[in-house]
Amino acid sequence: MRFSEWRAKAPFKDSVAPKVLAVVEPALELLGADRDPECWVAWGDDPQSRYTLFAPTPSGLAQVVVRVAVPGEGPRAGGKVVRWGRVQLGELAVEIQGGHRLVTFQVEAQVLNGADAAGDAIGSFAKQLFAAVDGRPAPAARPAKKGRAATGKSAVGKKLRAGASAAKTARPASPASPASPASPATPVRRLTAAKGPAR
Repeated sequence: MRFSEWRAKAPFKDSVAPKVLAVVEPALELLGADRDPECWVAWGDDPQSRYTLFAPTPSGLAQVVVRVAVPGEGPRAGGKVVRWGRVQLGELAVEIQGGHRLVTFQVEAQVLNGADAAGDAIGSFAKQLFAAVDGRPAPAARPAKKGRAATGKSAVGKKLRAGASAAKTARPASPASPASPASPATPVRRLTAAKGPAR
C-alpha cells in the first residue's frame, strides 16, 4: 500500500497534515525512497503524537519515526536505512478459522498483526521484504486493475528487474547455428543467376 493510501486511512488527520508531510516526504527521499512509496505505517498506541513508517528501498529498509508535534518546534521526522543484510525479520504466521485470517509478522522489533484484509496487506508487505532480503524481484503488491498495465510492482522490484534486464543484455550472444552463416551466399547466387543469360 502506498503512503498516500495510508494517509487516506489515518486514524487522526492531524498526523498527516501538510506541515507533517513537509518533514516526512523529504526524509523518505533522502533515505532512497519515493515521496509516495510502497510502505507500511505502524500507527502505534498514540498516532496523534508519534508513528513509524517502513519503506523498502534498493539499499535497504528505510525506517522513519515521525513525531507529529514537538513542543516549541513543530513536526519532526528522523530515520535511517537498515541494509538488507542486517534487517531483522520475524516469521510470517497465519491462523485461519471460520473464514477469517489472522496474520502476524515482525519487522525490526515492530509486531504487525491484522485480520482478513489487514492481514492480507501484512502478508503482501512481508513477502516484499523477504524478496528484497533474498535479492529477488519483489512480488506484485496487488493484482493489476482491468484496462491498465500491471502496476502493482514496488519501486524496489522495478529497479531489481531493470538490473536483471541489463544483465541479460550484457550477456554474449549465443553462437549461430550452422545454417545461419549461409545467408550471405544468397545474394551471390542471385548475382550469378543475373549474369548467366548475359553470356
